[in-house]
Amino acid sequence: MMAIGSAIGVGLFYGSGEAIAAAGPAVIISFVVAGAVAFLVMRALGELVVYRPTSGSVMDYAKEFLGPFAGFATGWSYWTAAVTACMAELTAAGHYIQYWFPQLPVSASAGVALAVLLLANNLSVRLFGELEFWFASIKVVAVLVLLVIGGAVLTFHFSALGASASVTNLWSHGGFAPHGGWQAVSVLVAAFFAYTGIELVASTAGEAVDPRTSLRTAIRLLPVRIGVVYVGSIAVLLTLMPWSRYAPDSSPFVQVFAGAGLPAAGGVMNFVVLTAALSGCNANIYVASRLVRRLSLQGAAPSALQRLSSRQVPAPALTLTSAAIALGVVVSVAAPTSAFALFAAVATCAVLAGWTVIVWCQLRYRAAVRAGRLPGHDFTMPGAPVTSWIALACIGVIVALLAQNPETRPALVVGVGWALILTVSYARLNRSNLRERRPHL
Repeated sequence: MMAIGSAIGVGLFYGSGEAIAAAGPAVIISFVVAGAVAFLVMRALGELVVYRPTSGSVMDYAKEFLGPFAGFATGWSYWTAAVTACMAELTAAGHYIQYWFPQLPVSASAGVALAVLLLANNLSVRLFGELEFWFASIKVVAVLVLLVIGGAVLTFHFSALGASASVTNLWSHGGFAPHGGWQAVSVLVAAFFAYTGIELVASTAGEAVDPRTSLRTAIRLLPVRIGVVYVGSIAVLLTLMPWSRYAPDSSPFVQVFAGAGLPAAGGVMNFVVLTAALSGCNANIYVASRLVRRLSLQGAAPSALQRLSSRQVPAPALTLTSAAIALGVVVSVAAPTSAFALFAAVATCAVLAGWTVIVWCQLRYRAAVRAGRLPGHDFTMPGAPVTSWIALACIGVIVALLAQNPETRPALVVGVGWALILTVSYARLNRSNLRERRPHL
């Protein structure tokens, strides 16, 4: 529950609104394609986890199969993904709050939310797992409620949506792809962002008592989870109301419940998606701060970031992470309407880099097994290496789409700049380590 719930975030609850407005019902195909690639990547990660279960960090596999620099860069890339995902979640939270307070700036809400979450993360971590379980449950229940009520409206045609709810909404308002097939391709970026974090489904299984059995179960159920949670919810939204009635700057989940004429249903759903955004941000702050400390323990970050507070909280790492997230609040002041798209694109770039590393490590592992250097097992990626290269090719297409779209192109510039910073930092870190190891004669 917690793993799949943690993977459901603002990409689905908020970002899907922009995708629907851009591509119409064809966005369903975009989510199917993105889900298929996500499944292939998870199978690749599953093959690695069964070979050597780890605490869930992809950088361990990158270091083993691709070298120390790859491990260093992968660790910091996932930290970047978590930080920019927090920026997107806080921006979405600001838009959600405008449902009740339209005049309140997004940046003000985001700043207050960040301060509250920083305070919460400085407290004891004992309740974190339990709280995140319940938060994740709320998100899963919200999707299931949509599916159940949506199915009932389509069948019995009750409420204000009953008259217009129909499967024909998928093609009767300008066609299945009203803006052309290219738009369905272009919104793949938004679809991929919705799947970021789904690695938790495989990586948390790797932490179980019997990871090999747990992982097989998690991966076996993944297509059902993708089909029901992501594709199913988008399809239901598009059958309940014509795609043209969804505003791009608001959660389609909130819009459809508000349009149903159910008393306070829109407000209740808005509270649910707000909780989901804050929960996702809280979890990402937790993960990012621990990842920074782990990087520090491995010599890939300043040693000062290793310190724990009296409550066993990595306070310096948490401060660094929160300061980086605060930059997103500043950006949302300057560009409140486009900030979410930028943050989502940067997070997508970082996650795609991580997915590339996962598949590349799987290819290197499979080569080592064939050469007899490492033990094999029976939970292999189906169709590999062909499917591995297909996944890498699809990731390449998404990168090309990021470069083609003027709104997301800056994210690639940020990504290239970040890669240069990591390269220079690693070189300086290596020189520093060599000086420390040099014997004093």
